[in-house]
Amino acid sequence: MIDSDGSGPAPARPDGIFRRGGSLVLRSFRDHPLPHILAITGANVFAVAVVGTTVVLGRVTDELILPGLDGGGVDRGTALAGAGALAAVGVVRGASMMVRRFFNFVAVSRTQRTWRLAILDQYLDAPLSFHRSRPAGQLLAHADADVETAASMLMPLAYSMSVVALVVVSLVSLLVVHPLFAFVALILFPVLAVLNQRYTRSVEAPAARAQAAVGVVSGIAHESLDGVFVVKTLGREDDEVERLAGASDVLRVERIEIGRLRAVYLPFIYALPNLGILVVLLLGSWLVDQGSASVGDVVRSMALFNLLTVPMEILGFLFQEMPRSVVSMDRLDGILATDLEVRPSDPPSVPASVEVVFDDVSFSFDDRTPVLDHLSARIGAGESVALVGATGSGKSTLFDLLTGLMPVTGGHVTLGGVDLAELGADGIPDVVAPVFQETYLFADTVRSNLTLDREVSDEELARVLRLVAADEFVGALPYGLETVVGERGVTLSGGQRQRIALARALLRRPRVLLLDDATSAVDPVVEAEILENLRSEGGRTLLVVAHRLATIRLADRVLFLEDGRIAADGSHDEMLAVPAYAALVRAYEGISR
Repeated sequence: MIDSDGSGPAPARPDGIFRRGGSLVLRSFRDHPLPHILAITGANVFAVAVVGTTVVLGRVTDELILPGLDGGGVDRGTALAGAGALAAVGVVRGASMMVRRFFNFVAVSRTQRTWRLAILDQYLDAPLSFHRSRPAGQLLAHADADVETAASMLMPLAYSMSVVALVVVSLVSLLVVHPLFAFVALILFPVLAVLNQRYTRSVEAPAARAQAAVGVVSGIAHESLDGVFVVKTLGREDDEVERLAGASDVLRVERIEIGRLRAVYLPFIYALPNLGILVVLLLGSWLVDQGSASVGDVVRSMALFNLLTVPMEILGFLFQEMPRSVVSMDRLDGILATDLEVRPSDPPSVPASVEVVFDDVSFSFDDRTPVLDHLSARIGAGESVALVGATGSGKSTLFDLLTGLMPVTGGHVTLGGVDLAELGADGIPDVVAPVFQETYLFADTVRSNLTLDREVSDEELARVLRLVAADEFVGALPYGLETVVGERGVTLSGGQRQRIALARALLRRPRVLLLDDATSAVDPVVEAEILENLRSEGGRTLLVVAHRLATIRLADRVLFLEDGRIAADGSHDEMLAVPAYAALVRAYEGISR
């Protein structure tokens, strides 16, 4: 279970937050350069058009408005020229804004898609140990919340990058009007930059803790919903609510801290441009009185400072989002850095008849707990073998090794003389098909759960369903093969789900079939019919983890596992001479009764 206090921050990075933010931006640029370039181009054209608007506004004030107010009149050509100039810069501003917004949205959306696909590919290619060590809710948080948050600083990126051009052009424009106006801007912009920098550094740590807490909350919610039957049957509703409330409280505290920092810094960041407008107004009044500037120059400078307010706010938003984005990117990079399974580019071919050999095989988990200890066994091609042993003897681990879900830590496993390591994750499924006790069905039709989007004829489906004694109950469903089963197949019984899973495996025509308690929920009479059908069909090697005496008797041979080794090997009748095996079988027989 996920603890509500496991929401520590992401590991500290040696490089600064701005450097990491720049690295994040460069990654997005490398993946999708064209929309970024078009968005930034539109933003810079917009910046120039903004300054152009203030220039036109100043000229209109001096050449149209003031003469008109003085009663001197304005000729028609001058009025039309002024209106045309205002319309022209307005069109340029509008068009450049559309280009900026559209292509920036395209760049962000494509970046999110790229990163999300990279994470999902990593999940699919990661070894089973990776998934066993991480709750599903945390993995969902990486693929959803972390990707969204990592890309959030890209939303204001194009506009923010145009601020540089806007500041440069604005300074030149103000300098042309009067050096004192430019001096005000030269004081204002560095102060804004310092405030933004201090804000981003202050908010990084709580942002990291908040993102980690999001994963914990998501994990607890996923566990509670996924295990709803356990929660309800054990009366744990209040406990789960309390657990989720504890994790949510951690998240609430961190987000309130982020809000407090915003409340401290952002009023100053947003107020400074308006303070600049006030200073320009006072200074401009004095300069007009001194005859050093015109009213149009003051209007032009005030308009410029007013127009600078929104870009500065956007730049502030970029700095607000940067800590959260880089923290989320760090979390995604931690996933992307996971060692993946080795996938040979050209797996060797395996003979039609497959002999399975375990040669001095050892296996232990990361904590060095030994599960298999120098185990050796040979299973002939087409042979039916039952694996029998007490809980923890290594039966399921053998299946995990055979399916490539776990790598051997010593020795070799071969299929038809080919080492599993040479086959890799792409080659093994062409040979081996496992069916486990815990089946998984998608919330889709029976047909889709059987075929998994492969082209399979109705005749082949009917043949396989008869083989696993599932044809009758599937035919009795409301829409037959087109009946939609609930999530995880909850609308079917346990035995029905197991038979659908077995049929799904057989449709792949595997040369080695592994049944790990795959018929435990099936009626013993039906189970015997299914196993007899599988044996009579022939042509495949069959390994069965068995807990029923009737199942064990159907096997050609029995492998008795004890403490990670093959303790005995032979037919069921021969094995009864082994005291530990006989005691276990008697226990199975008593349970089945």
